[in-house]
Amino acid sequence: MAGKPKLHYVKGRGKMESIRWLLAAAGVEFEEEFIETKEDLAKLRNSGVLMFQQVPMVEMDGMKMVQTRAILSYIAAKYNLYGKDLKERAWIDMYVEGTTDLMGMIMRLPFEPADVREKNFALSLERAATRYFPVYEKALKDHGQDYLVGNKLSWADIHLLEAILMVEECKPDILSAFPLLQAFKGRISNVPTIKKFLQPGSPRKPPTDDKFIANVRKIF
Repeated sequence: MAGKPKLHYVKGRGKMESIRWLLAAAGVEFEEEFIETKEDLAKLRNSGVLMFQQVPMVEMDGMKMVQTRAILSYIAAKYNLYGKDLKERAWIDMYVEGTTDLMGMIMRLPFEPADVREKNFALSLERAATRYFPVYEKALKDHGQDYLVGNKLSWADIHLLEAILMVEECKPDILSAFPLLQAFKGRISNVPTIKKFLQPGSPRKPPTDDKFIANVRKIF
């Protein structure tokens, strides 16, 4: 029997968090080996397992996988979260890329100088409310189904819930103008594997704080 996937990353959200979300939603238990010092990272790089000398890296199915998108695509396909055909996969990809862009804006904020952070914080919320969330609200309205693609739970739904919760940490009432997204959030949050991941004590990581930022800067 194959062992659990092993995730190599710093002890925080970053680019690994969406991988944790997807594995958890698929009901897959995993282990984490945290990079806690500059020496830990150097050891990993010197071992030759990091194709591009970068993390995240996931050991799974006999592979040492790098590049976040490649890892997520593999997990989604392996656990039947990637649509039934090429067209559904294309829709899932479009939705995922959109939410990835939005989450990227928010993830960068804590690392930015204070003088630009406030401006970009406001821009991120504005983009969420006018560019990204209206797309998903319209999709749910147009097809009248519970999920974004194929009326079945997919990577697109999981990624969107992660994005919604991330934006709500910045602005709790962000969904006030999006009733279908509010209902969507409730539905997806109650998928048993996701509900478990949202409970205290799960591998889900807390929002980025000053301590995490200082540690990341020390390691990288």
